[in-house]
Amino acid sequence: MLLAFDTATPLVTVALHDGSQVVAERRSAQPLKHGEQLAPLIEQVMQDAAIDRLDLTAVAVGVGPGPFTGLRVGLVTARTLGHVLEIPVYGVCTLDVIAAEAARGVDSPFLVATDARRKEVYLASYDESGTRISGPVVDKPAALATAVPVAGGGAALYPDAFPNSIGPDEPSAAWLAQCVAAELVELLDPEPLYLRRPDAVAPGAPKPVS
Repeated sequence: MLLAFDTATPLVTVALHDGSQVVAERRSAQPLKHGEQLAPLIEQVMQDAAIDRLDLTAVAVGVGPGPFTGLRVGLVTARTLGHVLEIPVYGVCTLDVIAAEAARGVDSPFLVATDARRKEVYLASYDESGTRISGPVVDKPAALATAVPVAGGGAALYPDAFPNSIGPDEPSAAWLAQCVAAELVELLDPEPLYLRRPDAVAPGAPKPVS
């Protein structure tokens, strides 16, 4: 049983895949509550599927790009489960998961843009099949403005820069699980895909007292 989850965007998403299909899926009700909601959601999907942790055979986790705090919650949880249960952990670019779902409704190249905060977006480009062509990058929407179809929450946030918005807005753990099970996306190490330094930095050395 494959457990999949993503914490790279404001909403946490969790799903279970039995090797043939998705058997349970949950999404957080409140944004930006990753630490409080991820563990309960994992417990809920396992209850929905009537399994326990010993039934898990692998973990798939979105590695971003995304804000530092949310990514850390998901990746630490994934690596901890992998270590304790001695099962593999697969990382997947969150934008690739959005693209895999978006590709069902397009017949031309498109982009995926998600909120990077600081009035910026994370963006990557894809061909009509959902295969990544370039990116991801982080920049101001005005610098990346385009009339090409754009999936992801960034398009909804900045309609002036991305007027041709398409779904989905958020990654789906169900699609993450399907992509990993069918090997539709590049599998990465479970390490955070940061495109800039986190806001929190270690303090410098204390100044000498004069």
